[in-house]
Amino acid sequence: QVQLVESGGGLVQAGGSLRLSCAASGRTRYGMGWFRQAPGKEREFVARITWSGSNTYYADSVKGRFTISRDNAKNTVYLQMSSLKPEDTAVYYCATGMGLNYDYWGQGTQVTVSS
Repeated sequence: QVQLVESGGGLVQAGGSLRLSCAASGRTRYGMGWFRQAPGKEREFVARITWSGSNTYYADSVKGRFTISRDNAKNTVYLQMSSLKPEDTAVYYCATGMGLNYDYWGQGTQVTVSS
């Protein structure tokens, strides 16, 4: 069983930065992903990092602005978000699972970007 707890969300002005954290417990030797869901929209992929951290993947909408990283000694994955835009407003979730599956999800953290 894996438990994920996100933190670091909040209210920020457009152009600002936030760093989200996802603390994992249990069997965590998997790739990790960040997703987001805006009001009235479907959940969408944001970024992914492999277990080793050597490979990262990003949605086109955040490429160049967001950076995913992990500290396996702390069982924590981060999402550094810069140059934030109002359209980045959403609940952000971290998720993990075997292979490319996302079987375990956190409860989410709200990010609100004001214009």
